[in-house]
Amino acid sequence: MALLSLQLFDPYKIDVNRIPEAIFTELSQPCIAARIKPGMKVAITCGSQGISNIALITKNIVDFVKSKGAYLFIIPAMGSHGGATAEGQRALIEGYSVTEGFVGCPIVSSMETVVIGKSEEGHEVRIDRNAAEADAIIVSGRIKPHTDFRGTYESGLMKMMTIGLGKREGADICHEKGFGHMHHMVPLFARCILKNAPIALGLGIMENAYYETCKITALEPEEFEAQEPILLEEARSHLPIIQFDSTDVLVVDRIGKDISGDGMDPNITGASPCSPHITGGIKAQRTVILDLTTATHGAAFGIGATHTITRRLFNKIDYEATYINAITCTVLDFVRIPLILDTDREAIQLAVRTCNGIDKQQPRIVRVADRVHTHEIWISEGMKEEAEKNPHLEILSPPEACSFDKDGNLW
Repeated sequence: MALLSLQLFDPYKIDVNRIPEAIFTELSQPCIAARIKPGMKVAITCGSQGISNIALITKNIVDFVKSKGAYLFIIPAMGSHGGATAEGQRALIEGYSVTEGFVGCPIVSSMETVVIGKSEEGHEVRIDRNAAEADAIIVSGRIKPHTDFRGTYESGLMKMMTIGLGKREGADICHEKGFGHMHHMVPLFARCILKNAPIALGLGIMENAYYETCKITALEPEEFEAQEPILLEEARSHLPIIQFDSTDVLVVDRIGKDISGDGMDPNITGASPCSPHITGGIKAQRTVILDLTTATHGAAFGIGATHTITRRLFNKIDYEATYINAITCTVLDFVRIPLILDTDREAIQLAVRTCNGIDKQQPRIVRVADRVHTHEIWISEGMKEEAEKNPHLEILSPPEACSFDKDGNLW
């Protein structure tokens, strides 16, 4: 028996109709606007993860740059994602409606990089050739806690320059020592890029726990180092956490690179042996993943952090895209194949059966759609009493039997 429950988070957001105004207000600050001059050739970054309203945000950056009399183009900035091919990276952003027709400027996708300098420790630092040859680069990206490491800078503008603009070659160099060193490598490489590349400004995007745009901040490049850590801590407070310390089994309907770099975010779904540098998230004895998102294009990075998957998911895996990402970030455990079961029912049953020291008649189970849709969750009847005592949870339904179709899959 399961109960539908509502998790209560801070609901503040920027209304989608006000996003253009918010962007123009930020970019029109005299110190920011002065950095884009008539006749300039301007590159704008666009990443691989599914940022809410990313097409609208990108279009309005384009419109602002055009209003300044500059020429511009979009650079897919995503390290080795998209199968580490120009075509794959272009397809990823087009899947988010960032198309030439919608945003109103060319998309220039290439995996070619150039060395723009050396880090303070002697590493070659590379960025996309087309971006390096532009007169100005606008670094646009979401600021949030990273899925694999902790540091002063995690996912944000500094990482967008280092890994995103670095493409596969730059990402390879930065990841060489592993995620245990990324807190040091990201700012080390980013400082070199800020010094040697034509970075004109940054646009930091923040989302609330409902996956809605809640803040847009324009920064001068001289402000990146000081301001991004402040924005990161604010973003941390908006994580759509699961409001339980632990559960026996966590069921995740779908994972994908469009949702999180790790397919599912261990900041929320809990750390695993694959993510030893992360703490936090719900603690689960067993984790079940039922499917991949369409937008991940078969990249199943993250399945190694689970215990059982479905045959449906397994049959969708694009091994080349999955392996390239794992090789680049040097974390092979994330792509290990877990136990494969034919149906959702069997995948969940096996997870419960192999839990140790639990009440098998009243197992504690949490089911979420994915990393970004945790406001509504299903919990088993064994968690009802705990949920009723939590002020951040509201039970929406009486206990009801889980609905499986004739093939044994959840509705």
